[in-house]
Amino acid sequence: MRLKVLASLSGAGAWPALWTCPALLASAFLVTWGAEAAQSVLGRGLALALLAWLQTLPEFGVEAVIAWRAGEDPARASLAIANLTGAIRLLVGLGWPLVYVVQATARWRRRLPALRALTLTGEDAVGVAALVPPLAYFAVVLVKGSLTATDAAVLVACYVGYLIFAARTPPKESAVPISAVARWTLATTGWRRHVRIGTVCLAGTALLAATVRPFFTSMLAVAAVLGIAPFLVVQWLAPVLTEVPELVSSVAWARREATGPMALMNLVASNVNQWTVLAGTIPIVFGFAHWRAFGTWGSFALDAAQRLEVLLALLQTAVGVALLASGAFGAGAAAGLFGLWVVEVAVPALRPAVAYTYGGGLAVLAVRLVAQRAFKRGETRAADQQKAGSAERDPADH
Repeated sequence: MRLKVLASLSGAGAWPALWTCPALLASAFLVTWGAEAAQSVLGRGLALALLAWLQTLPEFGVEAVIAWRAGEDPARASLAIANLTGAIRLLVGLGWPLVYVVQATARWRRRLPALRALTLTGEDAVGVAALVPPLAYFAVVLVKGSLTATDAAVLVACYVGYLIFAARTPPKESAVPISAVARWTLATTGWRRHVRIGTVCLAGTALLAATVRPFFTSMLAVAAVLGIAPFLVVQWLAPVLTEVPELVSSVAWARREATGPMALMNLVASNVNQWTVLAGTIPIVFGFAHWRAFGTWGSFALDAAQRLEVLLALLQTAVGVALLASGAFGAGAAAGLFGLWVVEVAVPALRPAVAYTYGGGLAVLAVRLVAQRAFKRGETRAADQQKAGSAERDPADH
């Protein structure tokens, strides 16, 4: 039986999976280590943006290959959306709650008071707010049912705006590298430091470029041999491997109390990247591949199933943004996001119901945020009136 399976794997072209999976993970770690070192000379916002960009390079590589093949064969178009939405929902549904659990566990082991919530700072608001424009624009994409080059330009513009605001964040000593490789790159100064950082990043990028195409092909071959739908492999297995850099960095930061919020914002920065530049990659690569294959530029159309996948990712991220808008991320938020993610992964038939749940939760959170803001404004107004009244009663203060 084992010989038959091995023979099937060999004949299907699945053997490259034995080296492409480790190579892809190695490339992911290299770009992460390079980015960790680079962040020491940048502000927190821009550092996280750069880190997210390099960490998602493996995902960009896989997405580009999928979109190119979809352009050559439009029947494969659903795989591009599967990879995009699967990666987004993995980070929000698993990654965000994981950060909370890791920090809560670390505090429990140190016998510290229980973690009520991860508290965000004012500078973290840039990353959270940066998700709003692309999410709003994707609502337009859902209505018109297609992703075009124009949409890609708008999404990239959203990302550029995010970088402009993130660049205003001043450097801080808290952005400390966590790996031995990152520390090695910073062991020198001047141009030598920049050369080391660039070498690590370029090594990871080169390894990625050599790995991504055989990795994707071998994953589909393994799925065919094992009787697994290619859509499931692309939506869940490939993102698990390509999201390793973000998860590794975030877990390491989450183990320390001072960098817990930074761990969460690392994942938020990756989500910004996914909703803007990564999503914009799809229509550009798809259109160019379609032009090469058929002589005409093709627009990436979304069918009903793809719209549901995008809607789920859109609503899930919107709920996450609404939760972070309060400035804290607690146990209830983590449990809710994780529980709904598990349901949609384990029971695909319940995805429409999960979408309705996300929508209802988003409405409740929106009402709560409006009420909280109104209450705070009322308190501020009352305090101002009380101060004014005290000043009028005590002329000596003038």
